[in-house]
Amino acid sequence: MPSIDVVIPALDEESALPRVLSDIPRPPVRRVVVADNGSRDGTARVAREHGAEVVHEPERGYGAACLRALEALASDPPDIVVFLDGDYSDHPDELPSLVAPIVDGKADLVIGSRATGRRERGALSPQQRVGNAIASTALRVLYNVRYTDLGPFRAIRWSTLSSLGMEDRNFGWTVEMQIKAAKQGVPHLEVPVSYRQRIGVSKVSGTLRGSVSAGVKILWLLGRYAWG
Repeated sequence: MPSIDVVIPALDEESALPRVLSDIPRPPVRRVVVADNGSRDGTARVAREHGAEVVHEPERGYGAACLRALEALASDPPDIVVFLDGDYSDHPDELPSLVAPIVDGKADLVIGSRATGRRERGALSPQQRVGNAIASTALRVLYNVRYTDLGPFRAIRWSTLSSLGMEDRNFGWTVEMQIKAAKQGVPHLEVPVSYRQRIGVSKVSGTLRGSVSAGVKILWLLGRYAWG
């Protein structure tokens, strides 16, 4: 079985993290790194209490937290990295089905699709559903790849991730990964994943400003890599 590590970017997730970490199946997961993105609560403490390694990234931003966690993994890299949100909206127990296409040699990148999986009523906001539809259409038109979601629950081979040269430090992290994978011809698949209402308020879709900022950034990246 390939080695599998999990990255969880987290900002004020003290209430949710114990459930997230308790539901991560070990094995097959070897190591969990929580990137504390400037939390003001006990996020770091509860992460350690539940067996995770904690790194700190004071610069606010989803991508910044992910990049900091990857720096920590680089000293002893896994074969596969799984990205997972810390608000308990994803179902960590579905990790084996997420990584299965990589383990079986069918893909190097697997996106957990909330659009095709089971989800609680209201778990995806209207702006998330519209944004996913627009971004998925743009990925198909501009890059000739088919996706239904930019979901945060995803798995990627470490060697593939290293070749992408990820840079985005905030809202564009997920779509940047899918764009760069498309440009490199990385074998990819989607698998349906379950999705529930998060514990707490979303740092992005929970506010009008966050939703608009994320949408603008995603569209800008889609255009930048297509015509840049």
